Amino acid sequence: MTASDPSLPLQKAIRARLIASPELMALVQADHVMDANGRPEIMPAVYIGEGQTIFRRWDATSHATLHVWFAEPGLVQCKEAVSAIVAALRIDAQADGVLPIDGFTVHDMQATQTRYLRDPHGSYSHGVVTVAAIVKARAA
Repeated sequence: MTASDPSLPLQKAIRARLIASPELMALVQADHVMDANGRPEIMPAVYIGEGQTIFRRWDATSHATLHVWFAEPGLVQCKEAVSAIVAALRIDAQADGVLPIDGFTVHDMQATQTRYLRDPHGSYSHGVVTVAAIVKARAA
């Protein structure tokens, strides 16, 4: 079956790129990078969360939101992890070539926004990374 929405294949590619990042893996275990809901029971963690795809005639822009969690009183480790995520997810087809994923080709991907949230009780840090990827469907 050919995928008609690139959000799931993109989610898989995002996870693969994150666990291939030595900078991120120095901060978060690979099995803590996952698709899950809510505040994690195991920390630190990176949750590959919400997605959205905006279709055009010849291509689409697929968005993903990543949630980064640390048990820390400040935001230092969270910001270090987000920085590693931003670097790991950058794709520029003109500079690096395209990234083939299931049924699609990623021509451009980058973080478009980062946000940092403090836990009102001071126990956790929470980073949010929004990613956008321009994708084109590939022939089967």
